[in-house]
Amino acid sequence: MSITNLLNIKYPIIQGAMAHISTHILAAAVSEAGGLGVLSSNNLEAEKLREEIRSAQQKTTNPIGVNLMLRAKNCDQLVKVVIEEGVKVITTSAGSPAVYLPWLKENNVTVIPVVSSVEQAIKMELAGVDAVIAEGTEAGGHIGEITTMALIPQVINKVDLPVIAAGGIGDGKGLVASLALGAQGIQMGTRFLASDECPIPEEVKDALVAAQDNSTIVTGRKRGVPIRSIKNGMLLKYAELEFSDAPAKELENLTVGSLKRALINGDMRNGSMMAGQIVGLINDVKPVKKIIKDIMAEAEITRNKLVF
Repeated sequence: MSITNLLNIKYPIIQGAMAHISTHILAAAVSEAGGLGVLSSNNLEAEKLREEIRSAQQKTTNPIGVNLMLRAKNCDQLVKVVIEEGVKVITTSAGSPAVYLPWLKENNVTVIPVVSSVEQAIKMELAGVDAVIAEGTEAGGHIGEITTMALIPQVINKVDLPVIAAGGIGDGKGLVASLALGAQGIQMGTRFLASDECPIPEEVKDALVAAQDNSTIVTGRKRGVPIRSIKNGMLLKYAELEFSDAPAKELENLTVGSLKRALINGDMRNGSMMAGQIVGLINDVKPVKKIIKDIMAEAEITRNKLVF
């Protein structure tokens, strides 16, 4: 079954869930435009998630997904809300959904975990998930070590599941390349940051448009928790301290509140804005519907230009 049929969507495009960003406004816009909008449940109480789901459902009759951070202390309650509110698709991260699968399957919920290695993909298939999102290291936020181009075909060779490509994809050419590698669709996060419906300050959107191919930095590798963000003075200082074996407390003091500084205050000098290497392809801010329309149009042109 194709991913569009599995998810009941028009286009093979899933919006990546981004903490504090993937609210009902952005997710509903993506779903209404023919992709799959995905709400982030990160740091949400159960009733707040319920409110977000209902708000999204008021804006579109198309399917809406929810991302579950499986290490969340209230994950049981969040799963309960997902089922009660009739959500039929979830993506998962930070753990295995195996313990919840019987409950979710009983309620006809499609489960799609994000993986960053072949080993993880195999484990998820054995657990009984419906598809996997294979995310390369080019992605924003928490990342693995394998590039998208290397990861996708290897995952496809090892699992008998629909595979969705993620990491460093933000245009029609990326969609066609992903399909050529054997994926059935793509997940994008960073490209949707530069959309009219994305609830982040204009200063952050301006920084995304101004970014180039080398505008991101990965911090946290030495501690085993690599995170890709837009490069700035604060994060360059963090990287310097990290590799000089600075105490953990000093590193923490440097970054505490940095996400809020970017997402709420628009402070791109001292804030931390997670984004992928695809930022160099973002040249404008436009409505979600236009982003998806342009990607599909470019994909068609690109496919027709292919020479074998």
